[in-house]
Amino acid sequence: MNTPIFPQSAPIGTVLIDRSAISSRISAMAQEIDAAYASTDAPLILLSVLKGSILFLADLARSLTIPVELEFIAVRSYEGTQSTGSVELVKDVSMPLRGRDVLMVEDIVDTGTTIAFLHEHIRRHAPRSVRLASLLNKESRREKSVTVDYIGFDIPDRFVIGYGLDYDGIYRNLPDIRVLDGEES
Repeated sequence: MNTPIFPQSAPIGTVLIDRSAISSRISAMAQEIDAAYASTDAPLILLSVLKGSILFLADLARSLTIPVELEFIAVRSYEGTQSTGSVELVKDVSMPLRGRDVLMVEDIVDTGTTIAFLHEHIRRHAPRSVRLASLLNKESRREKSVTVDYIGFDIPDRFVIGYGLDYDGIYRNLPDIRVLDGEES
């Protein structure tokens, strides 16, 4: 018996950005990143902000032609569809970052609270440089001033799921980015 992945009553949402557009944009971002780090003497560290950025990280890493190393950090800042306004470090980096070029890879930047926290935290590890690549940018929600060096898509103030983004831990595996049904703008 085949069991559906999601119950029929689950709010799966309408497609905001389809998988084809995601793939094309990641390829273009990879070309920008390749050019920016072409003369770097050591592999670029791609620092994935878990769990949401894992699919973006995998596709971005495969699209890059420069040498990279993968590293992971985890934070908690959401409950349901709302930011808690505070950030908790759940898992720190395990490799030395001193003197290295680090590219934080994030699924979405909205209020900027998480990225501001992470940028300050990573700076304490004394890397040579820290930049940020985010698949999604929700500028209208920005509360903290942050620089997003590589942006996949600017999106409206809607709660999105899919392609790594979740609602209470589910829907990360949807191949497209979707607006959560019933979510008010």
